Amino acid sequence: MIDEKPRESCGLFGIHNHPEAAKLSYFGLYALQHRGQESAGIAVVMDNTIASHKGMGLVSDVFRNTHFEELNGVTAVGHVRYSTTGSSILSNAQPFVVHHRNKSYAVAHNGNLVNAHSLKRELEESGSIFQTTMDSEAFLHFLVSNLKYGFEQALIYTVSRLKGAFSFILMTSQGELVGIKDPNGFRPLCLGKLNGSYVLASESCALDLVQAEFIRELDPGEIVIIRENGIKSLRTPTPRTSHFCIFEFIYFARPDSTISGLNVYQVRKAHGRRLAREAPVNADLVMPFPDSGTYAALGYSEESGIPFEMGMIRNHYVGRTFIQPTQSMRDFGVRVKLNPVKELLKGKDIIIIEDSIIRGTTVRTRVRALREIGVKRIHMRVSGPPHRFPCHYGIDFSTKGELIAASKPVQELSDFLGLDSLHYLSLRGLLESTGIDNPEDYFCKACFDGCYPVHFDEDLSKSCLEIR
Repeated sequence: MIDEKPRESCGLFGIHNHPEAAKLSYFGLYALQHRGQESAGIAVVMDNTIASHKGMGLVSDVFRNTHFEELNGVTAVGHVRYSTTGSSILSNAQPFVVHHRNKSYAVAHNGNLVNAHSLKRELEESGSIFQTTMDSEAFLHFLVSNLKYGFEQALIYTVSRLKGAFSFILMTSQGELVGIKDPNGFRPLCLGKLNGSYVLASESCALDLVQAEFIRELDPGEIVIIRENGIKSLRTPTPRTSHFCIFEFIYFARPDSTISGLNVYQVRKAHGRRLAREAPVNADLVMPFPDSGTYAALGYSEESGIPFEMGMIRNHYVGRTFIQPTQSMRDFGVRVKLNPVKELLKGKDIIIIEDSIIRGTTVRTRVRALREIGVKRIHMRVSGPPHRFPCHYGIDFSTKGELIAASKPVQELSDFLGLDSLHYLSLRGLLESTGIDNPEDYFCKACFDGCYPVHFDEDLSKSCLEIR
């Protein structure tokens, strides 16, 4: 079964000069598990080299106590992965480690390099041999080839060659920990401190779990180098502008994280309140398809005065894989995760709040299940605009054919899904309800309006929809 929800690339965690670096990285990755479930890995500096352990699956499946006895360094970097570039195989699991001239480097990457193919071609022509199909590997090849200019200049030059969305955590066998954010600031990366140890993480929820103090987010185009004698910030020469991925607020980030000074939980509730004002409808109750629409549904309920109910119950013990059903049980993969509360919903008019409709197959199956138990009317409200354009910056809908809203107008899509009505939050409503000043200039919203901030192919950025 194809997952209906969009998936992003990765979660990063790094800690410098702490006696329990590997264990804290484990817990940091545990907090970031929502950002990737394909593989997990931790690398540490030991005796002027880098040791690592990686595996396929969830963090809790990959690591055992014996692994931490072997990973006993004081500086570590960790990674959880969902692949957007490169196959889902163990050789592509990160952190990616290389050895060059008696030194070692480990890198963890979140994002997608849109010029990875041209970079790889250039490197191969100059003699580089690639071990993986990851775009992240090109970063390390460029880095080591430019170390003759010094470590800091090599970092600046390497980052200036990369295009696309990228946040990196780099670790060297000399014990340096480096955080890097692309000049457009697509992907989150923040800095914290645990006693005397600096911490880097994709989201503040990871800092919370290890009880680190949040210091700040890295700026677009910033390189932070953490050494024994302190921390240093460098800036890339590339012009810096903010194009932060707005889908972090809609779906990706954990609701207890703080991004851009805003709590994600509260922003999602604000989306729901704006949606209630834009698309009111009479009903007996408001409900989400848990867990993605829950917080917007709370906001919709508060604004509309219609009671909030958990009309579908999620089975939290479903693994990533299970015995495949027969053709006669083709909907089992959807129904095993969510089950409606029949006594609550039968004969009712309901409003379902979702944060997105990507392919539509899962939503259609769930709506059909609600009809079968006797729900009278089903209205759906979506706390974001229709996804009509592919993402090339690290989200897994990379072609228009995967996006049902790109081919079906709203009314046609409503009929296809079996709904009585369907309404999306307007792009203007989405932006204004974030609470960010000048949000039109702050966010990347290419999946909604077709305005691609990084030009990697001429025909991808020819037209942009008016904000409305």
